Amino acid sequence: MVIKLFLQYLQYEKNYSVHTVESYKNDLRQFKEFVFGNSVDAVFQPEKIDDVWIRRWVVSLMNDDYSPLSVSRKLSSLKSFFRYLCKNEYIETNPVKNIRGPKAEKSLPHFVKDSDMKELLLDLDNEDAFEGERDKAILDVFYTTGIRCAELAGLKNGDVDIQAKTIKVTGKRNKQRIIPFADTLMDVLQSYINIRSETIESPEGNFFFVRKNGRALSNSIIYGIVNKRLSRIRNLSKKSPHVLRHTFATSMLNNGADLSAVKELLGHASLSSTEVYTHITFEELKKAYYQAHPRA
Repeated sequence: MVIKLFLQYLQYEKNYSVHTVESYKNDLRQFKEFVFGNSVDAVFQPEKIDDVWIRRWVVSLMNDDYSPLSVSRKLSSLKSFFRYLCKNEYIETNPVKNIRGPKAEKSLPHFVKDSDMKELLLDLDNEDAFEGERDKAILDVFYTTGIRCAELAGLKNGDVDIQAKTIKVTGKRNKQRIIPFADTLMDVLQSYINIRSETIESPEGNFFFVRKNGRALSNSIIYGIVNKRLSRIRNLSKKSPHVLRHTFATSMLNNGADLSAVKELLGHASLSSTEVYTHITFEELKKAYYQAHPRA
């Protein structure tokens, strides 16, 4: 019962996305089954949990080959849950308060080179069908604006202003931001709008990006589209919408954009989330130096 109340609190009071709430739900279910078993009659009793149980769970996750990053994320879910229980006086002490997650090596985000992205978008010019125009528009929006997959899926017709060359994005916790774009993307979006009008009479729910039957695109369908298209690029280990978000940020910084401006465009809550991209640009600078300088 307390888990259900906590999830409702996340959804309705904290305005977390459905995807985020589902992640919390899965983490808490996994912990509950570890401590109390997975039988139908198993009841979660938070007052019986101490730090020993938490440490055992962390060890079991590591033994099951979960990455340090995954374990830390699951532990973060647990910490939020027990803070909620303490705040609402379901328990007196927080057993997770002093538990630290395993250290994880920081890996730099994957991104696509500008030259590869340009070539890919040019290749899609040869596809005149509805899906070709739509997929090119999707890739270009990700690459040009850096928005998230869920943000693109939620775009409505009124959010895309072709004349003003702006896109209104509803991000995490329903925070909205306006992102400008250039003439090149304007032409791509206009081409998509034209072929959509010719192909579909009335798109479902006023969504901007839709399937050929007029229905909205889910996150998984968008992921599949991007994965399929990025598969044309050699030596790219990850092929997801988030890779294009990383590509946008990296390209902006490599071409002299201010870090705080990139933060606002990405919709990051803090500058620390954006600073990871400065490491990418530095690595690119080092690579260029070692390749070009005669004394390197």
